[in-house]
Order: sequence, then C-alpha cells, then structure tokens
Amino acid sequence: MTMRIVVAPDSFKDALGATAVAAAIADGLQRRRGSHEIICIPMADGGEGTLEVLLGAVGGRRQRVAATGPLGEPVDVAVGLIHQASTAVIESALVCGYGLVPKDRRNPLRATTYGLGQVIRSTIEAGLEEILLTLGGSATVDGGAGMIQALGMTCLDESGRVIRAHIGGGDLLRIRRIVWDTPPEGIEHVQFTIASDVLNPVCGPRGAARVFAPQKGADASMVDMLERGLSHWAEVLEGVSGQSLRDEPGTGAAGGTALPLLALCRATLRPGVDLVSETVDLAHHVGAAELVITGEGRLDQQSMMGKVVGAVGRMSKAAGVPCVGIVGAVGEGADTCMEVLDRVYTLDCPVEQTQLRLGEVAERVAAELEGIT
Repeated sequence: MTMRIVVAPDSFKDALGATAVAAAIADGLQRRRGSHEIICIPMADGGEGTLEVLLGAVGGRRQRVAATGPLGEPVDVAVGLIHQASTAVIESALVCGYGLVPKDRRNPLRATTYGLGQVIRSTIEAGLEEILLTLGGSATVDGGAGMIQALGMTCLDESGRVIRAHIGGGDLLRIRRIVWDTPPEGIEHVQFTIASDVLNPVCGPRGAARVFAPQKGADASMVDMLERGLSHWAEVLEGVSGQSLRDEPGTGAAGGTALPLLALCRATLRPGVDLVSETVDLAHHVGAAELVITGEGRLDQQSMMGKVVGAVGRMSKAAGVPCVGIVGAVGEGADTCMEVLDRVYTLDCPVEQTQLRLGEVAERVAAELEGIT
C-alpha cells in the first residue's frame, strides 16, 4: 500500500541541519518501501538552522556582515534577504550562539549580544525596515543589553559613569540609567518580528537564568547572579517603557534578548515554530498525510514548550494523523511528549553516526508501518 508520509524534523544539534536530517530519514524510508510518497519539510523553532529553513522555503539570498562574537572574537555572519529583499532574517545563533564557544570557555557572565546589535544596525543602515529576528541557541544571558548597546544605547552605572565594555550577563546589575543617544537613523520605522524558540519568560523559576544558563556554563552562584541581573534589567526597561515584560512568554529565549526591542522599538514576539510552520504551510501537508515523522536531537520537557516535535505532534494529533518521533536521546520529561506522539525511536549513537543511524531507524519505521497505521 502506498502512503503519503510527511517528514518534518528539526535539526540535531552539533550533528546535522534539519534539511540533512529530513533527507536521511527519507533515504531510509525509500530503501525499505520505495513506493511511498515522501514529502520533506525541514523545520526550525527560531533557534539554530532557522535561516536555512526559511530561505529553503521562500527563496532569497544571503549577504555577509562582520560582527563581534559572544566573547569578543570576530565572526562573519550570514543575513538572509527574503520577499524581494524587503525583509532581513537575522539568526541570533549565527552571531552569539553557544556553538561558537568551546565548552570550556562558556561563561554567560561575559558572553554578550553586542555583535547581534552590530548586525541589526548594519541592516537598518542599509535601508531595510522589516527585520525578522530569530532567537535561540545563544551563549548569552545579557537580556539583550549588549545588543541595544551596539544600537546606540548608553548604559550608566550608579555613579553616572558610562559602561563602555561590551555588556554581558554579569554587568546587568550595574546598569542604573539608560540613554538612547545614538540609534541608527530610521530605527523608529523598523518593524521587528521576533521569533522565539521557547515559551519561557525571562525571569522566575522557568526563566532564562534558572532553566537555560546552566547549559551555557553557569554554576549555581552564577545562575543566582544572572537571575537578579535580568530582574533588575527588566525593571529598568519597564520603567522606561511603561510595559510589563518579565512574565511575557517567549522573553526567556536567547537569554532575554527580546527585552529591549519590545520595550523601545516596534516589535512583536511570537513562537518561532508557529512562524516557520506557517511559512512552510505545514498544516496543509500534515492534513493531507497518512503518517508524519518528526524529530530532534533530544526529547525532554522542553520539547512541548515551543519546540518542533511538540508543535508537529500537536498538529498531527489535531488532524487525526499518526505521528512518530526519531530523536537522538531522551531526557527528563520526555514522557509528556507521548500525549502527541504515537511512537518514539531513539538513535543512541555517537554524534558522528547520526546520519547513518537516522537512515537505519527510518528503515525500521518503514518496516513497522502497518502496525503504526
């Protein structure tokens, strides 16, 4: 029996991008049951690989921008231009991602989003007034203070002295006053769409410091300092803007990077996986499928909070279409994902064997199709 199978995975961090993951799964399915119709729809959630997925879906081109990396090193950043070059797509992970920092050097007290501000400034100065900023996978927990600093914000300490070094997470408690004295010309006309890879707020027990800072190199004392810093920085921005920001879902992405843009610019924040799903018309493809296969590097409690597997699983369940997940490994809270997934297959292999194992597991899925459906 011929089936229509939609393959809609996320990237597998440190191993393969979403396009390569989808191709490996499709190859395994075809080796076993070559007569099936397989539709590959690489996915992303606003984190690593979102630029690649969006350019693959709508076309466009890349341009290169020089910037400062999370620890001050130079980086060469790809910026996407889509919709007849009227909209710039800036992926934060390419500028200040933790993949740019060796594990033994990860330090969110020092890591900064300053380079992200440089890229945004360059884009605005080039005349673009639509910016899609994708947030996720950062090495930073600076609340976007480094970014807004590069966009012309002067930050003053309690003595009224200008903080001149690129601001990192460890500097947030020093900021007492802000003055936006040298913004790029025309920023008031720029519309920012911010795509967040998580639903977590910036502060609190589910916030950027408590949940994500440990994987960025923070120990317990650093987490406490970062939490206090983010709360203080949110208070500063709330005082200027008159908005309540700290509890907004999604503001915890990329260490709170969205905060100053939401406070000071024309900006809207939305789940990245929703934006990508709409762009690739995922609902249409899922509704027409007889089986959906999704996947990611690690299945855990975060998978249901703005991530690809949770979103694809929910969409499939709503459409009454079976959905299985292929994942690198499972962690705490993975059982909650079984509410939307019919089966889960794990690779359980070294990173360098990911592509091979994806094909092998996909063959196994193909062999069990009758049992799934």
